[in-house]
Amino acid sequence: MARRPSLPHVALLIETSRTYARAILRGVRDYVATHGPWSVYLEARAPDSALPRWLPRWRGDGILTRTFGKAMARAILRTGAPAVELRATRLDTGFPFVGVDNRAIGRMTAEHFLERGFRSFGCLEFDAETYFEQRRDDFVRSVQARGHPCSLFRLAGRREKPMEWERQQEALARWVRGLPKPVGLMACTDQLGFWLIDACARGGIRVPEEAAVVGVEDDESLCSMSRPSLSSVRFNGERTGYVAAEILARLMAGRRPPATPVLVEPLGIVARQSSDVLAIPDRPVADALRFIRERACSGITVDDVVRAVPLSRSALERRMRSAIGRSPKAEIQRVRFAEVCRLLSTTDLPVSAVAGRTGFNHFQYLCESFKREMGETPGAYRARTRRASDA
Repeated sequence: MARRPSLPHVALLIETSRTYARAILRGVRDYVATHGPWSVYLEARAPDSALPRWLPRWRGDGILTRTFGKAMARAILRTGAPAVELRATRLDTGFPFVGVDNRAIGRMTAEHFLERGFRSFGCLEFDAETYFEQRRDDFVRSVQARGHPCSLFRLAGRREKPMEWERQQEALARWVRGLPKPVGLMACTDQLGFWLIDACARGGIRVPEEAAVVGVEDDESLCSMSRPSLSSVRFNGERTGYVAAEILARLMAGRRPPATPVLVEPLGIVARQSSDVLAIPDRPVADALRFIRERACSGITVDDVVRAVPLSRSALERRMRSAIGRSPKAEIQRVRFAEVCRLLSTTDLPVSAVAGRTGFNHFQYLCESFKREMGETPGAYRARTRRASDA
């Protein structure tokens, strides 16, 4: 019996072994639950799983794919079905792309370290993929723009499979030992971050006191297995999957693909033990920054900060500007606005509720302050960061 034309048959060629990929699948599920139904084919996959044997004979309506290898790309093309690519790679599949804004990752990680007072930096990378280079380049660019050096260490090998494990770890330990301390280290993936923390342990380098480490992807297994636990950039996989499914639905309806890649900003950095430190030798200033970080969104003022540390207001102002280049008031606002941006881009809370959660007493005051600081209204910011893309 022929299937109903209204029920699209969609294949999900997405690995199920990684945290980010599973989040993408949840986003696809949410789209289908709202706009479906679809008949969905999904199987347990790893990044290096073989090409599905059924794919060359499949005659479905659409494919969402994280493509690993030219053979897989060719097989998808031969099906004739519209496809959306979810994996950034040097492999040019020609499919519309939805994925992580990798340049935002570098900037976000740099700011994470800078706001904790770091002045020395390093980046551990592979050169296997363009997205590694984008993360690295914007991290380096961001710290250098603030006048700070950044050392690079590039691992050789096939993606993240070192051929000489012991030799690699010894070289990593030597690199970190030679860097000025304390140092903020970005690892371009969580796997690299896991190895970097291991190398620090081998080299007698204390994490995070001497070397703070941030990875990328927030993979549950690697971040929790690491000792100390690994801070990491968390992707917005649910949003990525939802937008990709939305675009595929448009393609299956005969509409045009987006003119440019659709990039989804990361949700932020999940701070764990590997970067839970303030690299500021001025203890009262470090205490003030910690107080602001923990309580800015409860509506504190500069007077509250002054009461929490053994410094006069003028001394705190002077010493904070020397340490981080910002006044106490500016730091309170920075932390508040960062949380406002996070809530606007990741939740459906009304702007009035966002104001209440971030220490702004009045909705109108938040709107005016946000536009002055960010150059657009909260509603415009939410629309810009959450929409997919116009065809």
